[in-house]
Amino acid sequence: MPPTVPIPPLLTAHDATGHVHLIIGSNPLASARCTRSIEVGAKPIVIAPADAEVHYALLKKIEVDGVQWVRKQLEETDLTSLGREEVDHVVDAVFVTLGGKNKLSSHVSRLCRRLRIPVNVVDAPNLCTFTLLSTHSDGALQIGITTSGKGCKLASRIRREVASSLPPNLGMAVERLGTIRRRIWEEDHRAHDLSDPTLDNSDDDSSSQKPTFNQLITETDHDGAKTRRMRWLSQICEYWPLRRLASITDADIDTILKSYTIPGLESPSSLAPLSSTTLDSRQRVSKPLIILAGSGPGSPYLLTMATHRAIQTASLVLADKLVPAPVLDLIPRRTPVHIARKFPGNAEAAQQELLELGLDALQKGMTVLRLKQGDPYIYGRGGEEYQFFREKGFTPMVLPGITSALSAPLFAAIPATHRSVADQVLICTGTGRKGAAPSPPPYVPTQTVVFLMALHRLSTLVDSLTGTMPSTSTSTEESIATESPKVIPNPSPWPLSTPCAVLERASCPDQRVIRSTLQHIVASIEEEGSRPPGLLVVGWSCEVLMGTGGAKCVVEEGFRGFEELVSGGEKEFMMGLGGERVDWI
Repeated sequence: MPPTVPIPPLLTAHDATGHVHLIIGSNPLASARCTRSIEVGAKPIVIAPADAEVHYALLKKIEVDGVQWVRKQLEETDLTSLGREEVDHVVDAVFVTLGGKNKLSSHVSRLCRRLRIPVNVVDAPNLCTFTLLSTHSDGALQIGITTSGKGCKLASRIRREVASSLPPNLGMAVERLGTIRRRIWEEDHRAHDLSDPTLDNSDDDSSSQKPTFNQLITETDHDGAKTRRMRWLSQICEYWPLRRLASITDADIDTILKSYTIPGLESPSSLAPLSSTTLDSRQRVSKPLIILAGSGPGSPYLLTMATHRAIQTASLVLADKLVPAPVLDLIPRRTPVHIARKFPGNAEAAQQELLELGLDALQKGMTVLRLKQGDPYIYGRGGEEYQFFREKGFTPMVLPGITSALSAPLFAAIPATHRSVADQVLICTGTGRKGAAPSPPPYVPTQTVVFLMALHRLSTLVDSLTGTMPSTSTSTEESIATESPKVIPNPSPWPLSTPCAVLERASCPDQRVIRSTLQHIVASIEEEGSRPPGLLVVGWSCEVLMGTGGAKCVVEEGFRGFEELVSGGEKEFMMGLGGERVDWI
């Protein structure tokens, strides 16, 4: 029998304005569901027992934002009594945040299915009648990604990748094109008294064009001429590059409408053919070579030319887990790649595996590139690897990389040094050998401290810096990474009011900066979640250029810092030193 093809779900854009969403639970996810409901114009109602432990972010929404909390266990009558009057008080949707293994989750799912109420149960696709998409919003443009409950965090990753590939201001362009379409429709309808108001297919799910889409309109074809401007608009939406569409301004709308005189089709931009890979381009080396190279903070535009050349010519690439995909994409498809399998509890074994793979390749006469995040000698174990290979008879070539310890603050508008504010910089690790907690640096008002590899134990680190007692809300990740986190006394504790910032995925399109103080940074990270790799910057230099404006936390998303610099020159950058681009993975 042929394999069963899974039936895809029906994806819709649902108008939830004024709807009542019932949210069962009091955990962080319940807070996130409340936030999302409010964003789409719905009214969230939380149901949880009066003695339930309520997450602080949810409690804030209840006490400050006025979210209703029904203090009891869910009863069947709640589903048909808490909703809107116009739908006989039936709730519009139910979100269960308790997990699929909770007996109440199964019970609520059965009740909702019987009453035909949409229900979503976290981590239990079999109990859901709908799932939430990972969404990107840009004005009128909405993009949703779903893995049908099978991709864990993959949907969010795919959504970020898709969103980062779009040109800026595309949402505004969609709004402007909609304005043009509406004006054309109104003018043509008024001028020609069209009986059919549907001049083109306005549904977003239309994947095909009518047979007359590219039909030539002659001067004698009066019926076709009546709708040729609408056909022209459909043509440019179909064929123009997105970047060209995104460049349309408000002033262009009148010009486009007035300058159109004859029907025509804007030809799509011709794409330069991909350069074919030159056969036998791999240079044969007379002796084995091991290269320790830093890949910088994240963006491929920050690679050194030497490291870029090493990527092109290596016989084998051994890469750190945190080397971002855009850098790995530069590796030719012919080159084998091994990514370090490092995770809490397996770091030493994974490191030894890389060393053995590298040594085996060197003994076969290959060129091995050990590609590291940042700089190989800044908490990258580069010195240890240098000693290992030198003792085996292979002296490494070391290529520097731009360390995130100094470049990430720059991309977050944090000057590491600033006159009269910070005259020294200290780079520390947040995790010592075998996961041990290092001693906290004493408070120096004129010092900027950068902590690498610290976010997984941020709560303990902040307690050590400030000299406070350990937090009772230690995250799950932190408790796994360190079995018994200990607060090392600090003889000169840092004030809780000290500005700080968490910088994640620096220089990448999905860069995020979370600005706060030592008093509130842990709670801010717990509420926003983690997006590794990241680091912590502490010191008064954090508020020299960009402050929080009195807020406990400020979150800044995205990074487009190289667009003007590389515009028109991206191809030249991506070409090898020999002047010919190879095929990338």
